[in-house]
Amino acid sequence: MAGESALDRRARDIPRWVGVATAAVAGVLAGWWLKAVETRLPALIPDYSLWSLDYPRPRWLLWWLLGDTTEATLYKSALGGLLMVCGAAFAHAGARKGRARGFPLACGTGQWAWVAVSGGLALVLSNLVWGWTLPASGAWQPTFAPFVSVPPAVVVLYGRGWRVAVTGAVLGVVLVTPAALLLVNEVCVPSGLSPVVGSVTAMSLGGVAAFTLCRVLPWMPALPAAAPPTAAPPTAAPPTPSAPKASVLPASGPKAPGQGAAWVARRVLADFTEAHFYGNEWAGAGLLLGTVVTFLLNPGAAAYGSGLLPQMMAAQILAAVCGVVLWRRRWASAGFYPTFVPIVSVTPATVLTYGGSPASIAAGAALGALAAPPLAAALARSLPAHIHPMVAYTATMAVCTATIVPLLGLCPGF
Repeated sequence: MAGESALDRRARDIPRWVGVATAAVAGVLAGWWLKAVETRLPALIPDYSLWSLDYPRPRWLLWWLLGDTTEATLYKSALGGLLMVCGAAFAHAGARKGRARGFPLACGTGQWAWVAVSGGLALVLSNLVWGWTLPASGAWQPTFAPFVSVPPAVVVLYGRGWRVAVTGAVLGVVLVTPAALLLVNEVCVPSGLSPVVGSVTAMSLGGVAAFTLCRVLPWMPALPAAAPPTAAPPTAAPPTPSAPKASVLPASGPKAPGQGAAWVARRVLADFTEAHFYGNEWAGAGLLLGTVVTFLLNPGAAAYGSGLLPQMMAAQILAAVCGVVLWRRRWASAGFYPTFVPIVSVTPATVLTYGGSPASIAAGAALGALAAPPLAAALARSLPAHIHPMVAYTATMAVCTATIVPLLGLCPGF
């Protein structure tokens, strides 16, 4: 019977592995196709270089703001950002009507609208206060940093309301953006480190400072107490505002009923927006669709005009598939596992650093999926209750990107 049971389990795993292989191959083929047609594509929209040159004009400022919403994935696509938010809004509207549309948003708290408000306000303020650094330097600057760090995390921890949302936005603009500007321009650029390192380090350090300040600000509500331990598994229900530390991770909700091919594909899509505190496949599909359309309209418009979007997207899809499959048992036991971490850090940074070579795609995806999620989960478990796991995830992004990318340069083929 034991042999039959093991055989049955292997048979049940076949659809999942077929789905995994299909998703990985599809990602690589999509990247290959985009690269193959790149030279034949028209330039129907302005390329990236015009964004920074015309940044102060209202039209281009809006374009830049929308593009900032996709900076976490290194896409810089206004259409990708717009469709990502539309996808998240579609999923949120369904959830409010009792019709689940994919993985729960905003760490399963039901506060996606306030997450979007706080993040959007922080994005506008960041550009209004620090946007002068773009024309002054003539180079890219990390004005996006608050959008995916302190503001949404404060809402997830403290709940809904204008006091919480505005406080999170202001703390992000005051603590995260200037730290990112300093680290990127004074540390990363002179030393040759990827700007990703400076941006995510600022998010982590700014997060520690912001969450510490939130405990003493008189207008902030008390941090909800964590739910007492029970005999039930910690993933029996999604994390809620009353139990923000029930899982090591921000945004995925309850344990999936099954981890077949469909679940893997949905999880891969959702991981593309986990850093935004969306964590939903509709939002992820909108992000990828909008970015691909941007590339088709002008290959020089997305991914900072690098022309490396096909290679970068292929590597990110590979990293997502490898991470979800490699750590699927952690997903099953914990309800969430930070497999999204390499997608928004070491994987795209490796591709950009080494020019999109096949070796950079394979190494960035494999090493990121192998090293980043367990380190992020371990650091998250060590944090006190008043600090959101975002601090651990961004710290992991910094460590992995600062070590893996330079070390690969010592290897043949890089």
